Amino acid sequence: MVKKQHIIKAALAALYFTITSFVTAMPTNILAVDTGADRSPAKATPHIVFLITEDSLNYEAHKTIPQFAQLLEKQEGYKVTVLLGKGPQGAYVYPDFEVIDKADLLAIFARRIALPHVQMNRLKRYIESGRPVVGIRTANHAFTAREKIADGFEDWPGFVSSVLGCENRGYGPVEPGTDVFVNSANANHPILKGLPLQWHSEGNVYKVAPLLDSNITVLLMGKVNDSTEPVAWIRHTGEAKVFYTSLGYPTDFQTDHFQKLILGGIKWALAK
Repeated sequence: MVKKQHIIKAALAALYFTITSFVTAMPTNILAVDTGADRSPAKATPHIVFLITEDSLNYEAHKTIPQFAQLLEKQEGYKVTVLLGKGPQGAYVYPDFEVIDKADLLAIFARRIALPHVQMNRLKRYIESGRPVVGIRTANHAFTAREKIADGFEDWPGFVSSVLGCENRGYGPVEPGTDVFVNSANANHPILKGLPLQWHSEGNVYKVAPLLDSNITVLLMGKVNDSTEPVAWIRHTGEAKVFYTSLGYPTDFQTDHFQKLILGGIKWALAK
């Protein structure tokens, strides 16, 4: 009986040694997969900063953008800061402007303002850093001031050409609005996913053609009467990815397809 127990113990010991040796020899990556553990580092929440202005000709950006920012936070999980400044257009000051130093994306829906030298320099450093920019409607004359510029302030008309890749060449008639349609050459671009092939915007078209950059990818066109203009496109300025749309009339924000357009532009711009 004792001899039989010794035999059983020896057999169990041999089996344990065999199993232990096999498990030890297995590649560690296979063990990691088997556990189901996610070993990738946690991704930081992207921080989006909007620069907006409030005036009678800025299409109620002070109303539409805060609401859209809430959607970005609740549905997409982004951290969003909306900066609304004060002062006349020739001497406009944003509060807490230093927040853009750590922004992951800067979105601009502002009209004809001059900033303090220190804020304009900070804005230019952001662009030079290669981080992305999203422009909405009046961004194509955001820093082209028409009012007298106060001492200690400056505008930046070159933002339009150097960052957005266009020039502000005027505006179409207000009454007919704009018939918007997808540029068939780029219909499969991910920014356009889920958008209808055409729709109508109550906002008048912005005249920007011809665009200044041959490498611009035009996503949407806008037509009024016999005139057709690009109304949404993407480009690069240095290392910075840029998405711009001249759409952004107040009622545009009430449609799912316009919200999807801006969200698509943001996601494209943030993607590495």
